[in-house]
Amino acid sequence: MEKKLKFPSELAYIFGILGVAAGAAFMTKADYGLSMVVAPAYLIHLKVSEYLPFFSFGMAEYAFQAVLIIALCFILRKAKISYLFSFVTAVVYGLTLDFLLSILPDLASDATVLRLVFYFVGLVSCSIGVAFLFHTYIAPEAYELFVKEISGRFGWRIDKVKTVYDLCSLIAGVVMSFAFFGLWHFEGVKLGTLFCALVNGWLIGRIGAALEHFFEFKDALKLRKFFDK
Repeated sequence: MEKKLKFPSELAYIFGILGVAAGAAFMTKADYGLSMVVAPAYLIHLKVSEYLPFFSFGMAEYAFQAVLIIALCFILRKAKISYLFSFVTAVVYGLTLDFLLSILPDLASDATVLRLVFYFVGLVSCSIGVAFLFHTYIAPEAYELFVKEISGRFGWRIDKVKTVYDLCSLIAGVVMSFAFFGLWHFEGVKLGTLFCALVNGWLIGRIGAALEHFFEFKDALKLRKFFDK
């Protein structure tokens, strides 16, 4: 049997945050539709920033994730200290997202090839990031936490739960787009969002399997006990 390489689970956390933030940033610039997971937060950003210009995409992300964490507590009828750490992760992710958006170039609407490249780079980057976050004990952002906790509580396959969650986020994004910007006005939720909803769960599952084939995730620091509470 081929020996697997040891991979620090703490490093998986860093790779995960960078991956999902880069994915959201690239897909935002591509403007073919965001990941359905972040679409609701993006729509909140667009609407609120009409009145509060300082309200960034990253700020909308951790505000929305705070609500999601509260909803998770009600569903599971319990709260954990690790859920608070999840909000901290959401803030770190939001700040990273805003930074990446500030340094990536805006693309012209007729730059079709480059926009497609940005879209697929974003899609794959986001999937890689989520797969890494599923292999760390450090509390992931609320999206992954929600999927991970629901999957563990009811014993469902995590990639299946992820796909269902993504489809629910897609529906929520469409409803919010219509409510905020008018019927049949698609903002943030486009064909790229639908494609992402269909393949994201499967892609994360395949990437996760590949990571487990080559790597053995081990804790480098003795901090797991702080995140298991």
